[in-house]
Parts: sequence; C-alpha cells; structure tokens
Amino acid sequence: MDEHLKQLKDFAILDHNRAGRTGMPEAVFCEGKTPQQVADIMYDLSQSEENIIGTRASDADFAAVKKLLPEAKYHEAARMISVENIINAEKHGTVAVVSAGTADIPVAEEAAVTAEVMGNTVDRIYDVGVAGLYRLIDKIDDIRKADVVIVVAGMEGALASVVGGLVKAPVIAVPTSIGYGANLGGLSALLSMLNSCAAGVGIVNIDNGYGAACLAEKINRLKR
Repeated sequence: MDEHLKQLKDFAILDHNRAGRTGMPEAVFCEGKTPQQVADIMYDLSQSEENIIGTRASDADFAAVKKLLPEAKYHEAARMISVENIINAEKHGTVAVVSAGTADIPVAEEAAVTAEVMGNTVDRIYDVGVAGLYRLIDKIDDIRKADVVIVVAGMEGALASVVGGLVKAPVIAVPTSIGYGANLGGLSALLSMLNSCAAGVGIVNIDNGYGAACLAEKINRLKR
C-alpha cells in the first residue's frame, strides 16, 4: 500500500484537517480523475477513520477503489462511492429530499446518500413536481416532519417556492440541468429559485446535491 501513497504525492495534496475545521471530511470529486487516482485518494483519506465519499463516480472508479477498500459501497443512482468507518448510532436530524421529477433523482440521490453518510435520517419523496400538485399535497405532511428540506428541481424550478410556502423548516433548493433548451442547462431553474418569493429558501449550485446535503448537515448539527 505504501506504493499507492507514494504515487499520491505526484497528483494530489489532501486536506486531512478539514473535518476538524468544518465538521466534515474532504470529499472526492471523481469526475476528471483517473480510476487509480480516485482509488489512491480515497484509500489515503480512509486512514483518518472518517466516513469518506466520492461524488460523480463511475463503475471504473468504484472497481479501482474496491481493490484497495473492500468495504466500499457504490450507490449507482447517486453516482457515488462511500466508505463508512463510523456508523452514527445517534442521528443528527432528519432531512426530506424532495424531487420534482424522476429525471431529477440522480441529483436528489447525491444529496440523500451524502446526508445519510454524514449521520442524518433521510426521507426520500420523489416525483412530486408542480405539474401535478396533488402529488405534493399527498406528501406534504411527511415533508413537514423533517428538520431540513432539500428540494431538487429542473425545468423552471418552481417546486422550491411551492414547498417553501408550505413548511416551517429551512428549504435548500437545488436546480438541476434537466429540461428543454430554454432551461439553459439549469440556469433558468437557478434564476427562478433565486427569485423565490418564499421566505427561508436558500439555493446551491446547479446539480450540487452534495453541497445541499452539507448545508443540511450543518443546520442539523446546530440542534445537537
């Protein structure tokens, strides 16, 4: 294994103190890295005994990681790898991850898996977009039980405003790149969410389910 750590110095400088500063360990953005680079980085990070995640991971990335870390798990829908060295018996809080459409699920799953690995209880509520409001109304009581709500929506991104007007909990909106041409790769949804008239709605970057989950985790930690 020493050879893997020697190679690591050629392409990465890892932040082993991030968990102490921010409460969350460094995560690995796998896209753009080779599978071996992903594996070497995740192996090194795993030595800290923190829970480690890799986002935007491919099957090839996971295969390389699995060779070094047999306990690693691949979350296909989320496109994520997780290595859980710490099992949180006492959950930090509850997070409802709400998606507008089925096509938004990959981003929603990135948020859900990240929140779970960080020690939260997650309730997945998918395909409840504004094109059929009865679907949202059917689930609104479940959504209201959460400490934090993450809303994932593409197209025009209207679901975040609707949910924001119906719940007491903080709402974290995640615009996705799902939609036809005028969606502009998620820009239309992002601008719609930024212009929300519902109070208490915060917005993260396009397709950034990971960032939304990190914010939800920090909110829930305030209640501990």
